[in-house]
Amino acid sequence: MFKLIEKFEIKSHDGPGRIGKLNNKTTPGLFLKNEIKIAPSEGSAYNVDKEIAEFNVKETLRLAKENVDTCNVATIQGSKYIDLRIDCLKQLEKIGYNGFIIANSDELLLHPRDLIEIIVTLRKNMHPTSYLIFSFAEPSFMPLLSYIGIDGFLADSSNYYSYLNVLLTPTKTYELETYPIYENITQKELEEKNRETLNFVIKEIQTHMKNSSLRNLVEERSLTNPQNVSALKILDKQYNNYLLEYTQLF
Repeated sequence: MFKLIEKFEIKSHDGPGRIGKLNNKTTPGLFLKNEIKIAPSEGSAYNVDKEIAEFNVKETLRLAKENVDTCNVATIQGSKYIDLRIDCLKQLEKIGYNGFIIANSDELLLHPRDLIEIIVTLRKNMHPTSYLIFSFAEPSFMPLLSYIGIDGFLADSSNYYSYLNVLLTPTKTYELETYPIYENITQKELEEKNRETLNFVIKEIQTHMKNSSLRNLVEERSLTNPQNVSALKILDKQYNNYLLEYTQLF
């Protein structure tokens, strides 16, 4: 069986966030698509009728099963329906996967309540040695996502944002047509700057987790945009038991 990334080992927690090792790679971490082998899936829009979402989950499971011998990461489909997401996760674990990408991640960032509910519910239902990867996360969201329990991010988002002529920073995103911070910058140069930002934020997250201070970074970054602060408020108000389960009392 072909496996590029095989074993996920949890080393410690900072809140629900996990410091782990994935074949000598520290998590939370950045992943390039050529580092992992993602099984084909049947994607769908976030806000669709449940019948369509159900069909796409069934197709995703079929494709995942057909490709389990050559892939090690599968996609959790289900659109906005929590029960479909959970069923997709559990069936994928039965097939043999332990690495998962959360579909519709860009849409979830615009729906804080759904974002928190889906990630927390997935974490509660997944095997402890399974791991979650989030795609297209803006850097300001990455500390919160890591705190909730996301174990990795796709580094290819640096190319995605550079294609949109968007500059990433740890706290904001800048459309360079509106905010010409860098003039006459090439897409390749912009991609490199965006990758540097992603690498810095990951190192920042890892260091705070080792010092048990990730929550401080999360609260600082929560002020960067309305969706971020809303997500943290929802997490604290509705999922306090989830946070306390992993929070040290001394």
